[in-house]
Amino acid sequence: MLVLVMTATIFAGCAKEEPVVEETTEVTEETTEETTEETTEEEVDAVSTASIVTEGDALVAALSADGFWLAATLNDIVLEEDLVVEGEFTNRDEIARKIGLYTQDADRNVLERFTLTAPSMIVRSENFRLQGGTFVGDVYVEANGFHLVDNTIEGNLYFASQEYMDSSVEDETGVVTGVVEVK
Repeated sequence: MLVLVMTATIFAGCAKEEPVVEETTEVTEETTEETTEETTEEEVDAVSTASIVTEGDALVAALSADGFWLAATLNDIVLEEDLVVEGEFTNRDEIARKIGLYTQDADRNVLERFTLTAPSMIVRSENFRLQGGTFVGDVYVEANGFHLVDNTIEGNLYFASQEYMDSSVEDETGVVTGVVEVK
C-alpha cells in the first residue's frame, strides 16, 4: 500500500552522520523493474537506488551529493536549515533527481500527501523533480531542467539565471503561491 516496494535491508546512509535510510525501488513511471537481490552497504549504487525517509537528517543525506537519485517521504518533515539538493544521478540512463512527498498504491493512485518545511530549498541537481505534497519555503534553482509536478510551493520560486528558468518543465499540476522569477 505504500509508494515504494522495499527491496533490501536497512543500511547506514552515505552521509557523514550516517542516518538510517532504506534502499528501495520505486514503482512509478520512472522505474520499470524491481531490484530483487539483496545488497550490502559496500554494494549500494547511489546512482540508481532510492531511499524512503521519515526524518529530516535522513532526507538531507538522501538529497546530498552522496545521496540517492530519489528520496520519498512517508510523513511531514520540518527542517531548521536549508535543504540543498546536489550531485549528478541517473535513472534509466538519464540524468534525474526526485523527491516524492506522497504515497501511492500499486495502480499509482496517490494515497497521502506530505508537507516538507524548510527555510529554503537550493536545487543544484539537473532535472530535479519536486513531486506531490507541499513544500513550505522558497526554492532557489541553480540547475537546468527543474520540474514541479503535482506539488505546491508555499513560497517563491527563484531561478539563478534565465537559462535555468527557460529549461524548467511546466506542469499544470504545479502551483507556486509566491513569485516565480530570475533572481
